[in-house]
Amino acid sequence: MHHSTSLALAFCVFTAAAQDAPKPQFTARELFYSAASDPAPKPAATTPKPAATAPVTPPKTTVAAKKPPVQQTTTQVAATTPSQPVSQPVSQPSEPSARPDGARVIKAALVTAPAPESGTPLGLKYTILKKVGDDMVEVPPDTVFHAYDRIQFSIQTNGPGYLYVILKGSSGTWTPMFPSPELADGNNHVDGWNASVLPPKTRWVFDDQTGTESIFIVFSRKPEDGLENMIYSLQDGAKAKPAADKAADKAVDKPPTKKYVMTASADIPDSAVGHLRDTYTRDLVIEKVDEKTEDKSAAKKENATYVVNPSGSPDSRVVAELNLVHR
Repeated sequence: MHHSTSLALAFCVFTAAAQDAPKPQFTARELFYSAASDPAPKPAATTPKPAATAPVTPPKTTVAAKKPPVQQTTTQVAATTPSQPVSQPVSQPSEPSARPDGARVIKAALVTAPAPESGTPLGLKYTILKKVGDDMVEVPPDTVFHAYDRIQFSIQTNGPGYLYVILKGSSGTWTPMFPSPELADGNNHVDGWNASVLPPKTRWVFDDQTGTESIFIVFSRKPEDGLENMIYSLQDGAKAKPAADKAADKAVDKPPTKKYVMTASADIPDSAVGHLRDTYTRDLVIEKVDEKTEDKSAAKKENATYVVNPSGSPDSRVVAELNLVHR
């Protein structure tokens, strides 16, 4: 009898210990590629080195619509120190902080996170491409740019959803870079794993004037109604039709009853962007990787930033803000 009691007590202790065991933690890059991998990648190392597993080759997806050429434009790009995710304990999210020059620095809320119990993590990867000779090469996001440097952005998502890329002008309002009339007739639905290069067929050119240029990226599984209504409008002035409805019309080859266009003066107030920033930045997992990142199993070295929502929720959102330095 005493022997049976001891066994039962040992079983209870073992069960409690198993329940209290911490869940394996993953970096943003591991979570990003886990949406296309089976089984899930190995957990991140417990030491604070930024190693990550090799990217998994994503599945083939529908080829994006052809992008017509666009005239090269000159953009005044401004200068502040770009946002830097700061390594912190997983249990200590950080608040956005203000710099003396007025710029906001959004710090990573999480360094690693467990895989979701259901669903898949939602993530985006963005890379800055700089013209070097005849090639466009990846450069770190904290690169300092100079007059006449030419750049593009490459943005890739790890699944289907709705992508918004907006640019802050000198007036303090934001205007869309994506969706764009030059890309898929202004439709902002993306299939995932296909990189979108912005601006298409051309490059931004830094001029002689320094200042601040902010890029804000939103990726969500469902359309962001607030942004949709500011960006899209009916030709007759009626309420905008969500991008999801336009995508559904296209899928069944059904012509829309009205013509939906991007609003010519699609100015988005800073308050709307601030709401997205303050609401959805927390609990994201952010990781910057560069050519010095230790990852012996990676297919190639890269300069990129991964931003992931690890919840697995069907209404997940990811937001990222990038400030470029121009001196």
